[in-house]
Formats: sequence, C-alpha cells, structure tokens
Amino acid sequence: MPIDAALALVAAMDVTPPAPCPPLPTPAQRAWQDIGFTGFIHFGPNTFTDREWGHGDEPAAVFDPTALDARQWVRVMKDAGIGGVVITAKHHDGFCNWPTALSRHSVRSSPWKEGNGDVLRELSDACREAGMRFGVYLSPWDRNNPAYGTGEAYNRYFRDQLREVLTSYGPVFEVWFDGACGEGPNGRRQQYDFPSFERTVRELQPNAVIFSDVGPDIRWVGNEQGWAGETCWSMLKVKGHGRGADNPPPTKSLTEGDEDGEAWIPAECDVSIRPGWFYHAHEDDKVKGPAQLFDLWERSVGHNANFHLNFPVDRRGLIHERDAAAARGLRALVDAAYGPGTDLARGRTTAVSQARGTHDGSKAVDGDPATSWATADGTREATIEVELDPSRAFDRVVLAEPIEHGQRVRRFRVSVPAGPGPSDNRRDWRTLAEGTTIGHRRIVRVPTTAAQCVRIEILDARACPLISHVGVHRTVPGAAGAWPPGPPPAP
Repeated sequence: MPIDAALALVAAMDVTPPAPCPPLPTPAQRAWQDIGFTGFIHFGPNTFTDREWGHGDEPAAVFDPTALDARQWVRVMKDAGIGGVVITAKHHDGFCNWPTALSRHSVRSSPWKEGNGDVLRELSDACREAGMRFGVYLSPWDRNNPAYGTGEAYNRYFRDQLREVLTSYGPVFEVWFDGACGEGPNGRRQQYDFPSFERTVRELQPNAVIFSDVGPDIRWVGNEQGWAGETCWSMLKVKGHGRGADNPPPTKSLTEGDEDGEAWIPAECDVSIRPGWFYHAHEDDKVKGPAQLFDLWERSVGHNANFHLNFPVDRRGLIHERDAAAARGLRALVDAAYGPGTDLARGRTTAVSQARGTHDGSKAVDGDPATSWATADGTREATIEVELDPSRAFDRVVLAEPIEHGQRVRRFRVSVPAGPGPSDNRRDWRTLAEGTTIGHRRIVRVPTTAAQCVRIEILDARACPLISHVGVHRTVPGAAGAWPPGPPPAP
C-alpha cells in the first residue's frame, strides 16, 4: 500500500485527539487573541501642551477638558469593532488620570470637575456598561516624582500605584508596560524591577495579560506602524530581548517571532490613527483613512497578531469627529469583506488528502472555531479542496489553526484549477499565493479570481496539521490594499 494511502487509512481509524505541539497559550492569551482588535487612548497634560512627551513639570492646571465623555470613546470604538481598550493611566510626565493618594500630580490637583474627576472611573464604568474590556498603561518612567532614580524606593512607589489602579476599577484584561527610561528630576536613571511589577499584576488581576517589548504574555511587534510580518510565529526566544533601550535592533525576531521559541508570546501591533499619539490640532487633516486602516487591520489581525489602534482624545475630552469617521469607515470595509454571509466557502463540499477519524474537511468550513480538520500523527503535508461557486469571484483566503494545540504550519500554497474540469495533477493547478505561518488567523491576499474550487496545500508543518477554518472572501472596491506587498511606508 502506498505511504499516503496507509496514512489516510490510519487517520480514518484514529479518533484520539492529536498531541499538543508546545509551547501553548494560556486561557488568558487565547481570550486576548480572540478579541483581535483593541483600542488605545492617549490623554493627559500633553493633550493641552501640544507635546508628545511631557517633562513632568507641567502644572496640573493645564488638564481641563471641557466635555469629557468616556461613553463617546467607547461608542466610537465599539462601532469600529474594537473589543477592549487600554488607557494611559500615567504617561512619562507622571500625571495620574485617577485621584491617586500617592502623588499630587494627578486629576485631583486639576480644575477639571474641581478636582473631583477620575478618568479611569469614567472609562471603566463606560466599558462595563457597553460590555467592553478595560485595560491600563502605566509608564514606569516618571519625570515628576523625586523618588525616580532611587532604586527600590521608586519601585515600591510604582508597585503601590499598580495596586491602586488594579484594585479600584474592576476586571482588567491587559496591563501595558513599555521600557521608556530616562533621567528623573534628581538627574538619575531608574533600574526597574519588572519581575516585581509582574508579580503584582498576577496577584491582583490574574486574568490580565501583560504587554511589553518582550511579554511575558504579549510582545511588541517591533514597529509602531501597525503591521506584523508575513511570517509571524506566536513563539519567541526571550533570551537577548529586553525592554526599551535594552531591546537591541534588529527587531525582526519581534516582527516574525521564532519557530523554535520556548515561550508563547504573540504579537500586538500598535499604531496611532494620527501621526502623533497625543492630540494635536495641526494633525486634524492627517487622520488615516478607512482603506489605510483596513490594510493595517489585515496585516495585523490577518498575520496572527492583534491590532492595537490609538485614539488621541482631544482637548474637549472627545475622540475627534474625523477619527471617529475613519474608524467607522474601517468597520464598514471589514464587515463588507468578512461580515456574516460573506464567506463563499461556508458549508461547501470539501475533499481532503486524509482525515483523522470524523475530523474531516467539513470541520474547516462549518463556521465553528471549536472544530477542526485534523490529520494523522506523523503527517507533515496535507491538502484540502473546497468547492466554490464559479460565478462568484474572490480575492482573499482566510486560514486558521486551533492555537490551543499549538502553532504548526510552516508553509502553505493556495491554488485553483488551471482550466475547467476536475484534476488530480498539481501541474494543472494555478498557484494564487504561497505563505509561511498561519496561527490564529491568516488572511491571504490573492488576485481576483473565479473558480470552481480552491485548494490549500500544507507543504510543511511542525506536527500533524490542524486547520479550524478555511474561508473565501471578496473585498469591496477600494479596499484591496493601500500598498503593494511589503511593509507600508512610514507615516
């Protein structure tokens, strides 16, 4: 019996679940990646001083929004398809967006609401009402606090700040750290005790994921332009990476991950909807348009990463109308291409090279992420064909692996028949695209094509291939990609 036929027979008889292919994500990491699209809010004294990085000597009196409405922020983000938001609770200037008992440099000392306001309270309440997840970013760099640069004294202060925030505003889904580190008001640099910061988060918010340049739960993607590599492993070799200036270039390992990485640390793609992270009126005409945002959404969410889009709240305390319109325009393009009823492969007939017990090709097109087409142990190559309506053109193929079993696929190919009629000979198939990793979700851009079926060949895998989803879609005119393949230009 030929080897392929023998493997197919073994697979058909095997009803045991495939062995996991470690490393594996935690439940919190899986829940975070299922969100896919998150929002970022930068808001503070810089909003009113027209700076990106404050010096820490700005008087709290500059912070005085005239119409702050956190519910408006949440409405805009929900309309955009965002499932969770992270706010700058404290940026490098040390100003606290909550009435901390640990510093006078906070909303308590501002004229906003006569010192009785609390931005974190307003946003966390708005998130809870709308069913959106709430997260926080606390910069470890503090250009206002005189204890900065004193070592353990400041680290203790920062842990106390974390404790205030993480015990006062309900569940927190993400805690965002960067590695920014400069001289403090005393002229000294601080040695951060990140392990103790992370232990504090684990103690107080055990279901939260922690972001930094190198995790431990989510990694920076290596750029602030909003895209992940065409190859993007969720695994990372942590050794050699650090935070901020301690994370030396090149950043390719962060952008692409490491196939042989020992830790599961998926990528987050952060970018601002404007050139700056904080609001500047002179950037009102520089807001990224819906097509540009759609391109970045596909290059992040569709490259096994999450899209983290920043909104610079303006001096009124609102997301600007142009930013809101662009975000809603993005949602319209996403829904038109990937919304309910758009998958041309859903429920169609499939044929596979082999199937593990009842885990046949139908499980990849049933719309249920909990089911998968599975193959026999020892398999490294496999093929699935999905019947299509040849009268309906497509330009996107979407693939997904059930990441709870690990990330497996190294290389794949997407093809259609070269001519009419069935064929079992690959020479009679026309290649539309080839790719490397799949992971949580892979969006493959292909030429606009109409065909009677599409073939996905898994050309190489770390372990027996498992595919939870094969989708076929068509984007609307004008949304086929703002740039040619390769990294988008810098803003």
